[in-house]
Amino acid sequence: MYFIPTIPAISNWETSQILYAVSGHSAIGTLLMRHVLFVCVENSFRSQVAEAYFNRYAPVGWKAISAGTRPAENVHPMAVELMKEDGLEISKQKTKPLNRELQDLAEIAVIVCSGSSCPVIHSRKVLKWDIPDPSSMSIDEARKIRDELKIRVLQLINHLNKNQSP
Repeated sequence: MYFIPTIPAISNWETSQILYAVSGHSAIGTLLMRHVLFVCVENSFRSQVAEAYFNRYAPVGWKAISAGTRPAENVHPMAVELMKEDGLEISKQKTKPLNRELQDLAEIAVIVCSGSSCPVIHSRKVLKWDIPDPSSMSIDEARKIRDELKIRVLQLINHLNKNQSP
């Protein structure tokens, strides 16, 4: 006679809490997370802002990452200042190059740039937001871009919380 252990059923909420608990502490947890990839050219402003907002308000089991096709050396100082106004610290964030691994990891990719220099992305679901580049705008104009990104990120999160496709 064989002994077959029973495994207690756990709810989706319990599963998401387990994923959340292990996500920051192991490579396995990171692989179990679902990812949104925010992409622009330099990965210094729009995609960094979107990543920070998503991670601040992310549904359990989700995480944002960002990258650029031609990453700048640093996150744009105005982006750091504007996010600090909203209580988020992004000065230690690093710009990252867009690569195939990030695209494959992402369940959703969001192209936040506008114009002809925006990249082509190969992910399961791709959204295009056409957000103007705030890097050469005045601080007041750039603040409007930050606010628009926050609204769109919160709308995306709302769709994910309702298990709807964005």
